[in-house]
Amino acid sequence: MKNLIKLFTVFVAAGFFLTSCEGPAGPAGKDGVDGVAGANGTDANETCKECHTPTVVDAVAVQFELSKHSYGEAAFEEAGNTACAPCHESEGFKDVVKNSTSTAFIADPLNPGKFMNPYVSSSSTAYGDIGCFTCHSSLHTTYAGTDFSPLTSIAAVPMTMWGGTKTINLTQKGGSSNLCVKCHQPRPFTNSNTDKNVLNYAGLVSDPTAIFYDAARTSSLNVLKPGYRTHTHYGTVGAIFAGQGGVEFGTGYSNSQHTTVAACQDCHMAPMTGASGGHTFKSVGNFNGCNVAGCHQAAPITSATTSKYWKQTRDGVKSQLAALAAKLTIGGIDILNRNGDSESNLWYGLTANNYDGYLNIYDPASNPDGGLYNTSMFQNPSPGTSWTQSQKDYNITLPKITLTNAQMGAIINFQLCLREYSLGIHNTAYTTTLLTNTIAALP
Repeated sequence: MKNLIKLFTVFVAAGFFLTSCEGPAGPAGKDGVDGVAGANGTDANETCKECHTPTVVDAVAVQFELSKHSYGEAAFEEAGNTACAPCHESEGFKDVVKNSTSTAFIADPLNPGKFMNPYVSSSSTAYGDIGCFTCHSSLHTTYAGTDFSPLTSIAAVPMTMWGGTKTINLTQKGGSSNLCVKCHQPRPFTNSNTDKNVLNYAGLVSDPTAIFYDAARTSSLNVLKPGYRTHTHYGTVGAIFAGQGGVEFGTGYSNSQHTTVAACQDCHMAPMTGASGGHTFKSVGNFNGCNVAGCHQAAPITSATTSKYWKQTRDGVKSQLAALAAKLTIGGIDILNRNGDSESNLWYGLTANNYDGYLNIYDPASNPDGGLYNTSMFQNPSPGTSWTQSQKDYNITLPKITLTNAQMGAIINFQLCLREYSLGIHNTAYTTTLLTNTIAALP
């Protein structure tokens, strides 16, 4: 214990000794030279608030929830499908824009003498729901309000339905409509029984009475073998709006003022009314874009049931579609399919017989009970390998379908004018002339 006390005393004494050796502090030295000032940093929070406010991006996001671009299932269903991705997948769309993917058909290296459609996305980009970045590809580059532009594409659109030989270029509003048309255009018909090239519409017009398809002759003489889903696909509005989509029987074609004066956004992104306008891209019941200076301001369109330039146009085209469908029959059987189901028929109510644009041909998966809405249907020329024997047996009991060039052209024109959905509003002059001439081309 005494030894511990002695050791502690030594440490305390040493501490006092060391402390007492430090002298007073000297004067402060001169300040050094300032370094070069760094670049100002970005206040991320403040920058984000330029756009992410209740009246800008937040409002757009709420509107977009009402858009079929948002809640449609196609982006999920078609994921991985490189042929569908250019329109149904966000990354696929940006891929074909970035690479300026051609729509001109090319020789198929695996099948000499045949052609193939190169307008596909890469397999690594065939995915992604449609969203803000699909159309606004510059978002979050500078984090400023200017990132909304430029749009992903405003370039002229070589039409895939024509194999790139015709182009749509809607220059109004800086070409913004070209962004819409890039996807909202028909897919091409191809010569299924011959060279797989794009169907020659001019040939349908020049020789209307020639046989287009007949199951009784060799397949090499048939241009295209019809089936239930022989159709122009769904995005026909771009072709009709531009007046470049139809099988043009006869003469007298022209376009309405919409084609050169109006842009898609004028009507489909007009100030909101109910669930239409803005980034819903819907126009049903919303006439705000119509009644502006230079358009229908003098005679406003206010009602879907009474306004002249809405109701009369739509009623007239509806009557023309009915007249054309009535001529598209063989032995009293409709060539066109009727579908009274308002859920599956996207064009329910646009015609009295609720045609959906498909063909009235038996298909056990897609059209197993045509008799539910049609009095009868036609035999499928291409029974599937997965069909059961009973399905094959039933198929051969049905009447065979034979089509002339005029009938095939009429089918295409009916589908174009039905599926652009507006019943002639997009391009009244072109639509009414196309239907008038097509009706006249049929016996």
